[in-house]
Amino acid sequence: MRISILLGALLLALGVSGAGWLAGQSLERSREPVRTVTVKGLAEQQVKADLGFWPIKFVATGPTLDAARAELEQAEQSVRGFLGENGFGTDDIQVQNIKVEDRFTGYNGGNYPAEARFTLTEDLLVTTNEVDQLADAARNITDLLRAGVVFSSDAWSGGPSFVFTGLNDLKGDMLTEATQRARESAQQFAVQSESKVGNIQTANQGVFQILPAVDIPNDRPDRQIEKKVRVVTTITYFLID
Repeated sequence: MRISILLGALLLALGVSGAGWLAGQSLERSREPVRTVTVKGLAEQQVKADLGFWPIKFVATGPTLDAARAELEQAEQSVRGFLGENGFGTDDIQVQNIKVEDRFTGYNGGNYPAEARFTLTEDLLVTTNEVDQLADAARNITDLLRAGVVFSSDAWSGGPSFVFTGLNDLKGDMLTEATQRARESAQQFAVQSESKVGNIQTANQGVFQILPAVDIPNDRPDRQIEKKVRVVTTITYFLID
């Protein structure tokens, strides 16, 4: 009986001692700094725009409202005829706005000639998935100039714009590629630090950007049909000794 009691006490003491040793080891490890590495992964893909917009703004003037309206109607007929010759139907063309201005009612009304009293401005918008066809038509714009169409002086809105709408179809593969490149960078760092890459601590997928294929200074980026999609992920990995 006494031996059993002594044996039980010994086992209890060993258990308490072992638990204390394990707790001490855990506390010691908890005080060690967590080693991590933060890396970035880049993924890019060349794409082609699949939607085009072309705002066409033209003006007409006349001494009377009826005269200016007749000239505007003639200009619109010329524009629609030009677009039809380039393969665009009536469903591709919408009137966005018509603006009427009586210059004699303005502050400097007396400075305008009588034959240009009324100025009418019309905005047409061409929308199409045939982006190459739209670009070709825009290059033939001089045909409208020869027909006597006078365009607005708003240079920024001149010419077509092209956009890419298929981003959602690319996100999965591009994030996979960016994550893989980030891990490769982490592994290179781990080799130099004589450690191994562990699990992910934090991850930021980054923002997808749709950029022109060629960066041209002072040029509208939406003018280019060819695009590139880019995403940069930021990932922090644990490092294991």
